[in-house]
Amino acid sequence: MKDFETGRIRNIGMVAHSGAGKTSLVEAMLFLTGATTRLGRVEDGTTTGDYHPEEISRRMTIHAKPVPCIWRDVKLNMVDTPGYSDFIGEVRGVLRVVDAALFVVSAVDGVEVQTEIIWDLAGQTKMPRAVFINKMDRENANFYRVLDELKEKFGANFVPFQVPIGSESSFSGYVDIMAQKAFTFGSDGKPREAPVPGDLAGQMAEFREKLLETAAEADDELLAKYLEGEELTVEEVRTGLQKGMENSSYVPVLCGSATRSVGVAALMDVMVDFFPAPRMEGNRLAALVFKTLADPYVGKMNFIRVFGGRLKADSPLYNSTREKGEKIGQIFYVRGKSQVAATEVPAGDLAVLVKLQDTGTADTLCDKEKPVVLAGIEFPVPTLSVAMEPKSKGDEDKLGNAVARLLEEDQCVRVEKNVETKETLLTGMGEMHLDIMVDRLKRKYAVEVVTKTPRVPYRETIRQEVKVEGKHKKQTGGHGQYGHVWLRLEPSAERFVFGEELFGGSVPKNYVPAVEKGVREAMADGVLAGYPVTGVKVVLYDGSYHPVDSSEMAFKIAAGMAFKKGSLAAKPALLEPIVNVEVHVPEPAMGDVISDFNTRRGRVLGMEAAGKDSVVKASVPMTEMYRYTIDLKSMTQGKGSFTMAFSSYEEVPGRIAEDIIKKAKAETEEKK
Repeated sequence: MKDFETGRIRNIGMVAHSGAGKTSLVEAMLFLTGATTRLGRVEDGTTTGDYHPEEISRRMTIHAKPVPCIWRDVKLNMVDTPGYSDFIGEVRGVLRVVDAALFVVSAVDGVEVQTEIIWDLAGQTKMPRAVFINKMDRENANFYRVLDELKEKFGANFVPFQVPIGSESSFSGYVDIMAQKAFTFGSDGKPREAPVPGDLAGQMAEFREKLLETAAEADDELLAKYLEGEELTVEEVRTGLQKGMENSSYVPVLCGSATRSVGVAALMDVMVDFFPAPRMEGNRLAALVFKTLADPYVGKMNFIRVFGGRLKADSPLYNSTREKGEKIGQIFYVRGKSQVAATEVPAGDLAVLVKLQDTGTADTLCDKEKPVVLAGIEFPVPTLSVAMEPKSKGDEDKLGNAVARLLEEDQCVRVEKNVETKETLLTGMGEMHLDIMVDRLKRKYAVEVVTKTPRVPYRETIRQEVKVEGKHKKQTGGHGQYGHVWLRLEPSAERFVFGEELFGGSVPKNYVPAVEKGVREAMADGVLAGYPVTGVKVVLYDGSYHPVDSSEMAFKIAAGMAFKKGSLAAKPALLEPIVNVEVHVPEPAMGDVISDFNTRRGRVLGMEAAGKDSVVKASVPMTEMYRYTIDLKSMTQGKGSFTMAFSSYEEVPGRIAEDIIKKAKAETEEKK
């Protein structure tokens, strides 16, 4: 693949709701440009872009990846992205490095949830956007209904560049609004110029006037000429539309059928003629990593966009994000799993670097003598957790290494050890995301894991003051064991307080630390359900010792016995962790979210507006939140998001506490 100068490159994020036909459209573009010799099918697992095993088996895009082709001597760097909500992190990475986004919308299903979410993400940077209404040949396809829906939902200046000729089984082509020509397609997929159908003449004239008006409004001189009633030349219209696209003042709308290759060539013409070329960010070398993959053959692959300067193979680099040097070996251009070596990459292009030591996603690579740090990538925070452990007990180390590679590849995965429950938690964006992570561990790193719902880190406490005696006395011949303490247990606002009020040397000072140690060890397993004890003040106020048989161990054992006995007498209670939750939802879903919190034993703390969304703040028991990611998607059609943070511990209601204690005791018996 030859090098292209910046002006002859287009970086385009291919985005859509899952099932709209985005990958099929990319496949049609590759075939029409000669980049491939056959037209792959998603259903058969033969598309160029979706080559990973999990993509083939699930028939869906999971990994974002560049799929370039050349049209009219312009390099179209299409970056195919997932359309399923669990992989929105991949889309965010792509939107950071492309210069325009093509939204593929089904003519049957219209504007779906993921389209709305990505539209808002692209709108945050005022990214130029276009729409391709796909599947015009399918049953119930309706171009005009979808166009109205786009206008209603997004309120942008949507400008049709084409209108379809027929729909469903009668769909045969389109009318080019600018050229005022009709094109029909036979079974061979090749366009033939045809007369504009009479019933579309009025629609064509209306849309052409809108197109001319849009072109004129992008340039003051053109607008003056247009308002004076002068005819704009073809070149002036083209110039105005180019400027308008770059300024995001309008959104081109095209139509067709990806699987029949209808309208695909016209779409690529629009990409070449009107989509913006990459913008240079100075002459200094600057590249951003937007994705990382671990390949079994070539090692770690860092997908980059060069924002400034030229990146050359076999040259030193500086990772300004991590402040570490790197040495470039090979550079590749990739299309699916095929790779072509490159000697250098110009500003604006996308490429892959391999075997970098310390570089990961969102890092900036530059010249050490002229350092620069590019804006990174804001990835969503994962919220659905499962506890995992290796299926084979001997695979702990293997799992640790595999997890490290997994975290390199996916910025929306978290793995952490919960010190209280002693579980390893795998956290992702949703059920499918977690399923794929588990599958990847097995397939790619040969580690099978078992997953389950995480244990809730309950705690125990006491509710009244008690005084209790603990005595450990044992005679075994020779020196015996003797430790004797009186403890006072009190509820406390702090996690644990230890003190002593000894008089007259009843317990020698050198045994006091052993008493505290014995209490601390006893607190690790509460008397109700074996959970750690908190919120207790323990005072050693009396006791006795033996000049020969007393020891630190004896006093530690006596203190543990006293604490256990005292806990049972001090009205023990089970505590559960409470989290503060902040949910962002569309306003119509706010009532459902609030009602749902009531069923989760939550307390709504407040509501406020945040742009187009509403924010609901609540305090909820952690145990009620483990599947909230899934439930919120259902309540809000995937448009809701939330964050949560630990707040405090509160007493578990009686009947619920009884069930938890009963279950914990049953598990303990099973282990015995």
